[in-house]
Amino acid sequence: MRLFFVIVLCVLTFNCEDKQSQKKTPTQTIDSTMVKKQVDPEVTDTISEEKKEDFLLTDENAMEFFLQYDKEHKENKVRIVTDFGNIDIELFEETKFHRSNFIYLAKKGYFNDTQFYRVIENYIIQGGSTDNREVMKKRRYIGKYLLPTDTKHGFHHDRGVISMPSSDIENPYKLASPYEFFIMLKDVHELDGDYTIFGKVTSGLDVADKIANVETDDADWPLKNVYIRRVEILD
Repeated sequence: MRLFFVIVLCVLTFNCEDKQSQKKTPTQTIDSTMVKKQVDPEVTDTISEEKKEDFLLTDENAMEFFLQYDKEHKENKVRIVTDFGNIDIELFEETKFHRSNFIYLAKKGYFNDTQFYRVIENYIIQGGSTDNREVMKKRRYIGKYLLPTDTKHGFHHDRGVISMPSSDIENPYKLASPYEFFIMLKDVHELDGDYTIFGKVTSGLDVADKIANVETDDADWPLKNVYIRRVEILD
């Protein structure tokens, strides 16, 4: 399974052998629909009647849902808990759809046991996905949707900001994959305008640096998995 994800990541990036060009753009994300074709048959069993009744997000209803969710859920401080330490983040009110999306997924427990699956020293750590099929099942129960970019608030890809990568599907407008994110470890302003910055690290940037320093394979995937144990809502 791990080998499959490495191959997918290599295909989706511009050129896995060109590490310098790879470092200029956040990796396009892992598409859960691609994963489902490869996982154990148990994962694709019929969803229980209880799950069938759950509300599922789609491209058609996500924006209206998060517009309403923003009015009722004003939390904007979260903590990413890892084995390396905690990373505290303040989410920006200006990017309300992306803030609300992150809070919603955190409350649903989506991020529990996902991974920082792409890390590059002094550049980024990118997380929210995994090679664990149980996390792919979580996506099925939440929904399949993308978020539009929201880049007109004057934020820049400076060290410490959290931003959202674009989906790996055919995507000329760089619509964002709602399940994944990356934290900048240096100023890279050429990313401005393409990816939505929706928060900043307020504590634990040293933890992000430690994660970025772990040994990786040629696709920048840590040789030893770096888990996001959970995301806690602080305020």
